[in-house]
Amino acid sequence: MHEMSIATSLLNIIRQEMDKHGATKLISVKVVFGKLSNIVADSLDFAFEVLTKDTVLEGAKLEIEELPLTMRCCKCETEFSPELANAMFAPCPECGEEFGHTLLTGKELYLENIQAE
Repeated sequence: MHEMSIATSLLNIIRQEMDKHGATKLISVKVVFGKLSNIVADSLDFAFEVLTKDTVLEGAKLEIEELPLTMRCCKCETEFSPELANAMFAPCPECGEEFGHTLLTGKELYLENIQAE
């Protein structure tokens, strides 16, 4: 379960930001990840809960948002979201081109917002 190591890294970043701004209580955090990052939201939520238990971060709300896979066709420039999350084979719905598209979203993983006091 790589969500545990991801949660550990996210919490390290959160702690650094809280220290930098003199915050002592974490209220909420929003994590955004792309469909291709292979993160299981429930597992990330569980890892966050386990790693914050009995710490000053316990009780903070974790909001998770998954971004869809979106691509731009290399031939006709149409932006689309393939039905199957397979970046290797994703025919363009407009012209049918099968390969060489530009990946626009789907691989992200970032902290969008940290609310602390």
